[in-house]
Amino acid sequence: MSIEHLNPEEHARLLQRLEQELLDGYDEEMELLTEDGEGGDAREGGEGGQTTERAARLRYFRELFRLQGELVKLQDWVAATGHKVVILFEGRDAAGKGGVIKRITQRLNPRVARVVALPAPNSREKTQWYFQRYISHLPAAGEMVLFDRSWYNRAGVERVMGFCSEAEVEEFFRSVPEFERMLVRSGVQLLKYWFSITDDEQHLRFLGRINDPLKQWKLSPMDLESRRRWEDYTRAKEAMLERTHIAEAPWWVVQAVDKKRARLNCIHHLLQQMPYTEVERPGIELPARLRNPDYIRSPVPAELIVPEIY
Repeated sequence: MSIEHLNPEEHARLLQRLEQELLDGYDEEMELLTEDGEGGDAREGGEGGQTTERAARLRYFRELFRLQGELVKLQDWVAATGHKVVILFEGRDAAGKGGVIKRITQRLNPRVARVVALPAPNSREKTQWYFQRYISHLPAAGEMVLFDRSWYNRAGVERVMGFCSEAEVEEFFRSVPEFERMLVRSGVQLLKYWFSITDDEQHLRFLGRINDPLKQWKLSPMDLESRRRWEDYTRAKEAMLERTHIAEAPWWVVQAVDKKRARLNCIHHLLQQMPYTEVERPGIELPARLRNPDYIRSPVPAELIVPEIY
């Protein structure tokens, strides 16, 4: 339904949701304020719903920081034990995959936890074994790799958009369980998350992107076409979950209509999947700086200095 056809009550409700979507998009600033101790002491009650909403946001950020602290412990354990982890994030466009990946990796060492988001295959890659271009990104000992979309593109976007034949899809469904079992046998822990949102929620999030200049880049012609083919994607998703849910690498469905709850629930679940323990770090002592009496610092040429506008 277009905005023009909404009655006043529906229109007001939509504007309120779009405003909330905008706030969610800029919550990194709030995260920094809270982390620096400048978030204030918001309490429920007081002057209406704004104080209650602020208190809820602060609770979310505090819980997020706590979970991110556990992720740092997990990272240290992975590096210390040589564990190998692959985490796949799948879901419809605008389901929130990128948001949770960002929160997982936000405070981690990129040498330990790295993100892979491959573009569409080029002409050479299209002639390779389907899984070949993903293999080079798999982890070595002591690494976590997060795939923002993965080899399951074949069961989703490629199938729905007609970029592969049904015979190729069928071959994928035959191959992927064995491929994943082979990874697990080799010592890779494989976690697969599907982010689930409703038809109405995707519609709202697309409207939010259309009306936010800082998010319009996220909308591609493919995204818009996927919106039109919602039911085709639903059928493809159902077949994918049914045929690739295996004991060695089961699917986990994250209810993602509420972005913040989805992030916290996914991170909490991820932490439960590994028997990590806190790794003791050696004490760190800052060494004294060497000072040579004959050292004279050369002045920086004025033309090299960035103008101090702010």
